[in-house]
Amino acid sequence: MYSPDKLTIETPEQIPLEFPLAGIGSRFLAIALDTLIQALGFLLLLFIAELLVPAVARINPGVLTWVAAIFFIGLFVLYSGYYALFEVFWNGQTPGKRLVRIRVISDSGRPITVYEAVTRNLLRLVDQFPGPYVVGIISVFLTARNKRIGDIVAGTVVVHEKAMQDVQPDFAASAREALSPAMQISGDELELIERFLQRRYDLTPEVRRQSAEQIAARLRARLGAAQDDSANPEGYLESLARQKRDAAGFSRT
Repeated sequence: MYSPDKLTIETPEQIPLEFPLAGIGSRFLAIALDTLIQALGFLLLLFIAELLVPAVARINPGVLTWVAAIFFIGLFVLYSGYYALFEVFWNGQTPGKRLVRIRVISDSGRPITVYEAVTRNLLRLVDQFPGPYVVGIISVFLTARNKRIGDIVAGTVVVHEKAMQDVQPDFAASAREALSPAMQISGDELELIERFLQRRYDLTPEVRRQSAEQIAARLRARLGAAQDDSANPEGYLESLARQKRDAAGFSRT
């Protein structure tokens, strides 16, 4: 079912994963924090330039052109590259987004790619026109998934990271409860398990519990594993994924 405040991803196994969409308030709080960081970076560059330019002018006035060029390149990287670089290396987050607990992901629910990060941030200038994000604000209001122009073109969406509200399961103990050889798991099933494990912290506790139970029940039924009411579904899934990776020689991340 469609919800205006949630992004629902249907997996190939028809198990929905839900992501709460970030609204204008949280997104612009993140932008304000990032802008403050950029302003501090600009002041630092300006301070360094004021120290270097007089010294360079005394030593070799001909080098001033290169110093100016480096300074303006630094400003460009600070302004245009700040968001893209952080979103690439911080998995869809900038310092501001991390503090506000929001994240950029692709429309498919997968982590943002380099292409998507660069594309959405190259169009930031369009979203800022003609004043402070006027086009971006209008676009967020008019689109179904709160998207600015950069998100529409790049195929991305901004979602909340829900804080954990329930007790973390004891994975070390539940890992010993695996009930079937993991090597029987197919590649698609392993991808489903790992996608859930990577995204579970973005889900509400109830959706997270139901998703884990549905995936675990499906695998137990296919693998012929007995149902154990004391077994933790998430621990069961984590154990299967770990055994499959170990047996296949996959590296852990």
